[in-house]
Amino acid sequence: MSRVAVVTGGARRIGAAIARQLHATGFDIALHYRSSQTDAERLRDELCALRAGSCELFAADLGDLAHVNALAQALVSQYPRIDLLVNNASGFEPTPIRGCTPEQFDQMLGANLRGPYFLIQGLLPALRDGASIVNLLDVHIERPLRDYNAYGAAKAGLASLTRSLALELGPAVRVNGVAPGAILWPEDEAAYDAETRKRTIAQTPLARLGEPSDIARTVAFLACEAPFITGQVIVVDGGRGLAS
Repeated sequence: MSRVAVVTGGARRIGAAIARQLHATGFDIALHYRSSQTDAERLRDELCALRAGSCELFAADLGDLAHVNALAQALVSQYPRIDLLVNNASGFEPTPIRGCTPEQFDQMLGANLRGPYFLIQGLLPALRDGASIVNLLDVHIERPLRDYNAYGAAKAGLASLTRSLALELGPAVRVNGVAPGAILWPEDEAAYDAETRKRTIAQTPLARLGEPSDIARTVAFLACEAPFITGQVIVVDGGRGLAS
């Protein structure tokens, strides 16, 4: 029987790269998306063309607790055992404290902390001995982005949850995090003008921007090749944090 990986926010960008990498490693993919249905269907068809029946789609708004609970129930019903959960889905928007509303604050916490928390809770019956959870975090937990305080607080909470659950769920389930640095998504190339690229690369010891595949390979490593690693956050930023 194939191993099963749940990837939230898996239709595009880093999530899609993670899904492809895990699929190539041999996982069947339960691909969650919120609104990117066309992208999700395209990726499902791509993966199933490589291995029939190896990817299923699940739609849910992880900021809505009722959706989270329904998603967990659907996943556990379809997959009695889940080997890997990748909490990749995220909300990201500025919330300057002088103007942030309770609704905006709740939205950031819902997407980035409450959703992953209760999804993990709902999937526990299927996350049994040898399973793994990987939470996608952010280097800006340690180096805050101006005006993104609610997002940063939520991701910091998810980092703390990562360590706490490593204690609580071990030895059956390992829990780790991956904190991406500057990642150049293909559709975002226009956002990096020549001067921004030059400045960012100059601040990075490995002298390039990251790519989604850098994150995907790190997730796959934690899932498949790190049986004695838990409660850790791996920063994937080309060393830029050392030079900041």
